[in-house]
Amino acid sequence: ASWGAQDDVYGMFLTRDAYDKFRLNKEEYDMLNYGKKKGKEEKDVKKDDGKKKGGSGTEIPDSLSVKIDWNGLYDRKVRLSVNSAGISDALISKDGEKLYSLASFEKGNDLWETDLRTHETKLLIKIGGNAGNMIMDKKGQNIYVLAGGRILKLGVKDKKSTPIKLDAEMVLNAQAEREYMFEHMWRQVLKKFYVKDLQGVDWEYYREQYKPFLASINNDRDFAEMMSELLGELNASHTGCRYRHNEPGEDETAALGLFYDNAYEGNGLRIAEVMDKSPVISEDSRIKKGTVIEKIDGTPVTAGMNYYPLLNRKSGKYVLLSLYDEKTGQRWDEKVKAISQGQENQLKYERWVKKCRAIVDERSGGRIGYVHVRGMDTRSYRTVYEEVLGRNAGKEALIVDTRFNGGGWLHDDLATFLNGKVYMTFLPRGQVLGREPQFKWAKPSVVVMGEGNYSDAHMFPYTYKALGIGKLVGMPVPGTGTAVWWERLQDPDLVFGIPQIGMMDNDGNFLENHQLEPDIRVADDPGKISKGEDQQLEAAVKELLREVDE
Repeated sequence: ASWGAQDDVYGMFLTRDAYDKFRLNKEEYDMLNYGKKKGKEEKDVKKDDGKKKGGSGTEIPDSLSVKIDWNGLYDRKVRLSVNSAGISDALISKDGEKLYSLASFEKGNDLWETDLRTHETKLLIKIGGNAGNMIMDKKGQNIYVLAGGRILKLGVKDKKSTPIKLDAEMVLNAQAEREYMFEHMWRQVLKKFYVKDLQGVDWEYYREQYKPFLASINNDRDFAEMMSELLGELNASHTGCRYRHNEPGEDETAALGLFYDNAYEGNGLRIAEVMDKSPVISEDSRIKKGTVIEKIDGTPVTAGMNYYPLLNRKSGKYVLLSLYDEKTGQRWDEKVKAISQGQENQLKYERWVKKCRAIVDERSGGRIGYVHVRGMDTRSYRTVYEEVLGRNAGKEALIVDTRFNGGGWLHDDLATFLNGKVYMTFLPRGQVLGREPQFKWAKPSVVVMGEGNYSDAHMFPYTYKALGIGKLVGMPVPGTGTAVWWERLQDPDLVFGIPQIGMMDNDGNFLENHQLEPDIRVADDPGKISKGEDQQLEAAVKELLREVDE
């Protein structure tokens, strides 16, 4: 999708001679003695009374003129990186033979070396972390890498890495820092908000009203809360200040991928449902619906007990479950590798999508496909692409569900994908083999949306409707269509946002604060939802069946 691209490193050669030399393989390069000449030239250049001299004794000025062969310059650009990746920084060795890059192929950025003549690529240092920078010393002998919260020195020749240790202390005046951050955020909004008049808000007035509260704030959590209140006076989306602090060793409750029977009043936990892909599922497991978990790692689970501490910090670790079958009276133990709350939430999400797909399939008699767009991002786009052109390729129509989507940047990609128009049919010997476009959806569709759609999940259904692709079904979406700029402050636990780019429709109205109405308005009944019904999906199926049958 638009924001899903990986990075590459490119080089441009300013002269034809340099370009021709670069294109030589190692054998050709050595055969023409470029390698030997180069080594000799480097030895001939030496210092004499602070001045550099070439092999002929000619002085080399400190500032060299650059020769550029403009003819064909554009064609002399070359991809230097062997593989695309998330690259945070890159540099070339002084002799032009090696490319060093901080690239993410696994977990975080690592330092890689590519021989630009042989294309051999190898890992030099495992670093980790999400970003990094590096510089080379003037002689080209060492690379200094700042990544993963540490500084490393790498010897270019011996490939030996040495950590650079720093001992530094800072006396922090937290009160003064918060006063500065207050002023900084206030000024940034004044200069960057998507309309100059800040939607008519008297920003100077609110600055004076909120500033006195700083004197009574002594922690970042309260400071973030107050700044969120101040930013909230803008009556805009994508604002607010958040505080997130991660402390090593914090509580983290693991999960087992199970639903429990809330009506059960006895000792232990009676299982109401085993989620698909739950860690308790294995070839030898006897755990099923109705099984009671009596103990966790040997500790009895009594009636009404808060059992969560028994799973604290056990994500990814094996726990011993003592189990009881009420029907047979049998007791046994099983070891289960617990998962994180996030992993269990993923299982719950997949369960919900399967239920939605089943509802659509049942109500349409298998004629209509279903896909949920979880986020406006590359991962979701890949899922949509695979689902629509895979499992749903033979369907007569498609429901695109965007409910609970928090946004991103995918509106144009998704709308273009769903807006295919058939212009050609493949017909070998009277058999319909396919149609063009092959890689877009060119059949009827509807978009289901709801009150939880946010940001680009507002902009997508707007785009879908503005292009006349199909109808919108569900509930109105709040007007939150702006592009945000999030800034992490010098206190890294604090981040605040400014809606910096407003999106305007063809009638001259900003999408921000303009509610998007559906073509078919359907409010879900919580009572029916709890019984497995979904009135919005049912309405979408009804509308699509009407369209395809006309």
